[in-house]
Amino acid sequence: MATLTVRNLADHLVRQLRIRAAEHGRSAEAEHREILRIALSASGNQQSERNIVADRLAEFRRTFAGRDLPSVAELLQESRAGRVTLLTGQNENG
Repeated sequence: MATLTVRNLADHLVRQLRIRAAEHGRSAEAEHREILRIALSASGNQQSERNIVADRLAEFRRTFAGRDLPSVAELLQESRAGRVTLLTGQNENG
């Protein structure tokens, strides 16, 4: 296994690490390893989730490619007009 040395940590961070380690019944070194393990596996999970979202978006684009669908701006304008009508009983134009 490799050794990692972390230098120039602020005193309050070292104190927080020791307190957190004591709360979990571990040494400061063991707590440091656990923090790194969690942080690095979380970023891997986030990347995996991003890939899943990107794949779903690509599939959506393939599914609806070439269809004559309204733009987002058109959908927003239609939605706003509907709300104006609902709230005031008249359309946006007067």
